[in-house]
Amino acid sequence: MQKFIWLGFSLFLLTPVFAQSDKDFYSIIEKVNARRIEKDIRTLANFGTRHTLSDTLANNRGIGAARRWIFESFQEISKNCGSCLEVSYQKNYQNPDGRRIVKPVWINNVVAIQRGTKYPNRFVIMSGDIDSRISDPNNFTDDSPGANDNASGMAGTIEAARVLSQYQFENSIIYTGLSGEEQGLYGGAGLAKYAQEQGWEIIGVLNNDMIGNIEGVDGVIDNRTFRIFSEPTPVNESDRQRRSRRFYGGEVDGNSRQLARYIHKTVQKYMPEMHPKMIYRLDRFGRGGHHRPFNDLGFAGVRIMEAHENYNRQHQDIREENGIAYGDVIEGVNFEYAKKLTAVNAINLASLAWAPPAVTQLSIGGVVEADVKFQWTPIEDEAVMGYKIYWRDTTSPTWDHSRFVGKVSQAVLRGIVIDNFLFGIATVGTNGMESPVVFPAKVLR
Repeated sequence: MQKFIWLGFSLFLLTPVFAQSDKDFYSIIEKVNARRIEKDIRTLANFGTRHTLSDTLANNRGIGAARRWIFESFQEISKNCGSCLEVSYQKNYQNPDGRRIVKPVWINNVVAIQRGTKYPNRFVIMSGDIDSRISDPNNFTDDSPGANDNASGMAGTIEAARVLSQYQFENSIIYTGLSGEEQGLYGGAGLAKYAQEQGWEIIGVLNNDMIGNIEGVDGVIDNRTFRIFSEPTPVNESDRQRRSRRFYGGEVDGNSRQLARYIHKTVQKYMPEMHPKMIYRLDRFGRGGHHRPFNDLGFAGVRIMEAHENYNRQHQDIREENGIAYGDVIEGVNFEYAKKLTAVNAINLASLAWAPPAVTQLSIGGVVEADVKFQWTPIEDEAVMGYKIYWRDTTSPTWDHSRFVGKVSQAVLRGIVIDNFLFGIATVGTNGMESPVVFPAKVLR
């Protein structure tokens, strides 16, 4: 029997949700291959060093050889999917910066675009880093295998491309290897600026930096937990937005934080054996990663990485002291764990690439009232089934309550006091996929 529900503004038909088959997601998880990831990590580590300032002409050593191999890997994937990937270099020239760029250098990113069938200019991005370093950040000649930091993230990005290139998506996916991370996030800054200049609509950036270590320097061995770092609010927000937040809330509800919640939810649904841990911080304490340049321009971006780092294996000369082995070598990588985190990325790339656009101009009201009111600009797309209102306690990290309200542009939640909760809205497609939650930006008067 069909039911009608009155929410205050609109009368709508409650319709069943026809989901993108869950089998698609389980199939994606199963297709991620640990042996291929291992092979790619070993290949990258065997280039000797991938330091940003290292040799660019040799065939078997240095960052030049590494990025050409990555480029060729994406080309091979594209050949196997009917030329579905647009593979290119995105370049930026850097003069010495007096710190870690000690000689002029081209920062070369490798970019592979899988175009969406409906929204080719909407992108979800997975990135890994090409470059590596040892103790001295300016030593670009000695061996720096960078097996975990960050051949693991780069290999995961290539593997995600192998798997997802066999599917079609409404939105575009970018798989990219970024250079210059260890020298100052130059590759990410260059691609983020390019995206802004080209008018790309970025749904989210999944930056993978170290996804292969399970033995922490704290003595913990854990092959199921991983961290999602996200900043609370956009760094480029206006003073007016900042002042508004003081009275209306949203201190932890920026677009990057919503992306982190989206990933958390997707993993709990399709990979319940994994333990995603949202970290309410841009990155590790006082440190940085290649999602930050995108955040600097207002794009949603997070860092996905292992839960327990081993600092003896990061940014270290290869040596042994007092019985302790130092260095980022292949023995420190767990390939099955790298497979799991690659699958985490793959299902979230797929979910976001299959999802409809998020709403814009979302307003909320209900001051000194018993009900909460919403109004938004609807998405003009026949593949949108409707919208889902989410809410949570102000102290909860996740969206714990929801209500589907149909294909409308305004709604009321009766009997729910605005003072006691935080609210947001996601767009729901006819395929059952949802956009990230959007937090209200305006107040209804």
